[in-house]
Amino acid sequence: SRIIEHFPFGGGGYVVATKLLGPGAGLASGSALLVDYVLTVAISLASCSDQLFSVLPTQYQFVKLPFTFLLLGLLTLLNLRGVRESVAVISPIFLLFIVAHVVGLGTGIISSANQVPLEWNHLHEQSSVAVRDIGWVGLLMILFRAFTLGGGTYTGIEAVSNGVPMLREPKVETAKVTMRYMAVSLALIAGGILFCYLLYQVSPVPGRTLNAVLFSAIAGNVLPPGNPLAHILVAVTLISSGALLFVAAQTGFLGGPRVLVYMAFDRWVPSRFSSLSERLVKIGRASCRERV
Repeated sequence: SRIIEHFPFGGGGYVVATKLLGPGAGLASGSALLVDYVLTVAISLASCSDQLFSVLPTQYQFVKLPFTFLLLGLLTLLNLRGVRESVAVISPIFLLFIVAHVVGLGTGIISSANQVPLEWNHLHEQSSVAVRDIGWVGLLMILFRAFTLGGGTYTGIEAVSNGVPMLREPKVETAKVTMRYMAVSLALIAGGILFCYLLYQVSPVPGRTLNAVLFSAIAGNVLPPGNPLAHILVAVTLISSGALLFVAAQTGFLGGPRVLVYMAFDRWVPSRFSSLSERLVKIGRASCRERV
């Protein structure tokens, strides 16, 4: 939020690092962001396919890779035609995702409430053993590695600070509200999912995501065996996840070109990138003056 206040013209991590830490840090940040945005597209679309194909029988897994490339081609075509993210499209997907996961996770925790104290004690014991065996430094390194493996979630936060000029007025306040929504929803959903993994002893199943295994277990714990409603509820939850991941892939198409523009202003990349089509990049006049 402070970054948004001090850099309302956008630019994200590249502009912040350049202004506050120097050109070298800016170059490192910008290069990392370009790689990050490319990987965001790849990982989001691959995860989208994983979620959607978890609903289907395993014999259809061979179609998953071609389907992922089809999604990539579709998203590329949409961006070449100048299609941008729309609140009218994203809001229903986001709300469906939140409602489906809150209901599912809440049901899972409540239905296994008697297991919560046992699991809590088990976690405490495991933590004590880990501290005794490898020490606080070793435990912190494990936690740090887990943190870095989930670092892709910060792409969304970076994209907000990078794309402030695209937001509606008042841009700064809109960006800060967006940050708060993202932080709260991510903390609740991710924390709930991880806790339910422990409650239901979720383990990998070929052809299915861990979330598919989890929500199937929750539905099977609440509804009678063979009830078709269980499959429908799990399918709705996974489809909402897949749809949100497809939208998340758009972050790379919006954020990557914008970073290239700012880096072109500073001559880190060919200057022709500073003239990217308005279909790909929207940077306000004040932002251009600031960079020049």
